[in-house]
Amino acid sequence: MNQDKLASILRDLSPCLLAVSGGVDSLTLAVLAGRVLGEDFAAVHAAGPAVPTEAGQRLRRVAQDEGLRLIVIDAGELDDVRYAANPANRCYYCKSRLFAAMRRQAEDFAQTAGRPVAVISGTNRDDLSDFRPGLAAAAEHGVRHPYVEADMGKDSVRALARELGLDFASVPASPCLASRVYTGTKVTGEILRAVDFAETFVKGATGLDVVRCRVRENEMRIETEEHATLPVGLIPRLDAALRGQGHNFKNISLDPEGYKPGRAFIKTP
Repeated sequence: MNQDKLASILRDLSPCLLAVSGGVDSLTLAVLAGRVLGEDFAAVHAAGPAVPTEAGQRLRRVAQDEGLRLIVIDAGELDDVRYAANPANRCYYCKSRLFAAMRRQAEDFAQTAGRPVAVISGTNRDDLSDFRPGLAAAAEHGVRHPYVEADMGKDSVRALARELGLDFASVPASPCLASRVYTGTKVTGEILRAVDFAETFVKGATGLDVVRCRVRENEMRIETEEHATLPVGLIPRLDAALRGQGHNFKNISLDPEGYKPGRAFIKTP
């Protein structure tokens, strides 16, 4: 039923461009849109250091398997000093850049399509209850949210992914890497690359699915699911590997409280 309703909404929005990060929500919507709309649909991916490597790889694999039209852009969020300063509403500046760039892509797409092109996102109903400044940016750029219009939350999206036979239906959520940087600590390409490297390193050494390497100033703290312990000597090896990549942290440690979503976010006035 969700699939039929969502497909109907997508047809009403056709032709359209979807912002796709490589996470379950946007990628599932991209697959359905591609199957339903064909040439009247394209996925737009803002590549950059804030995108986890595994998410970008997953997106490219699925796009190839599904024959999706994939447009890769650089939204240039790190060029915005307001974003880089990492205030509580950092996501607003990121999404403003993204949707402005997508609007320009939509204008180009419209010339080929011969009619207006909608810009859509993978936001779902449950996202509306969170503090998400990016939603304000979406509203300013007239972005539509098909999942919200279909009254679908996170569980419904994953159920749809399984219904569509997608092998990433159970992949844990992994927000952009900037979410690992504590509010107020400057976001730089170097820090984002270090976080991506560290999380990939720890996952590879432990087999854990959920790992967050949070950064506050010049310190990194590793969060793992269910208070998992790390193999003896892993942190020194990680530190050496990071230094080999040119990343020097004053301290790297395991967070004794384990993984907690959104821990790096500090809502300030």
